[in-house]
Amino acid sequence: MKKKIQFILNKPQLSENVGMSLRSIGCFGFENLSLINPRKIWPNEKGLKSAKHFSSLSKKVKTYKSIPEAMKDSDILIATTVRKRDFHIPPIKLQDISKLNRNKISILFGQENNGLTNKEISHANYILSIPTKSNSSLNLSHTVALIAYELSQMSFSKISSSKVVTPASAKDIEKFLSFLMKILEKRKFTSISSKRDNLEISLRNFLKTSKIDQKQIKTVYGVLKFITK
Repeated sequence: MKKKIQFILNKPQLSENVGMSLRSIGCFGFENLSLINPRKIWPNEKGLKSAKHFSSLSKKVKTYKSIPEAMKDSDILIATTVRKRDFHIPPIKLQDISKLNRNKISILFGQENNGLTNKEISHANYILSIPTKSNSSLNLSHTVALIAYELSQMSFSKISSSKVVTPASAKDIEKFLSFLMKILEKRKFTSISSKRDNLEISLRNFLKTSKIDQKQIKTVYGVLKFITK
């Protein structure tokens, strides 16, 4: 079940941290690492050297230009942050990740100096925080190692799909929201960039906390496509 976990590093600045993160997930049996706009082109000498005996996994590392692109195959996105955010996105404990009835789960990590922005976190279904003294932040690769270790100790159980309503996946929500924002832009709903960003965050937050299921969002998507032809 370890293949269902994807680790995503957003805008990593240090190649050494990428390499050490790769080493960390490799040590605990994981192999899916993705990068979003890394500062240095991957792979590179510093990163491979830091990956040590797991440098062979570098060939599997995928690079993307945006969070929606990186999470396009994921059903659930969990964003890591140490700071409290003014969001309604539900928190999740590490030990509860194994209870998620999903085929692919992605864990998103922010860049070393600033972490994740509110807009970046708005893509997530859950927020994961590791309690530290005075809310101090861990090194990026250390955080990856800690979470990879905890996940490696879990048993991911599969819940029968006949017993649960399937919530809308992260990729379904992003697809629908992208379509909706294009309609609003075309109708000139707002031309102010900051208002557009806030609207997108609010709509994404609503969709991910409204418990809308997969069938419902596909129905709404189909109706909107029909009436906007």
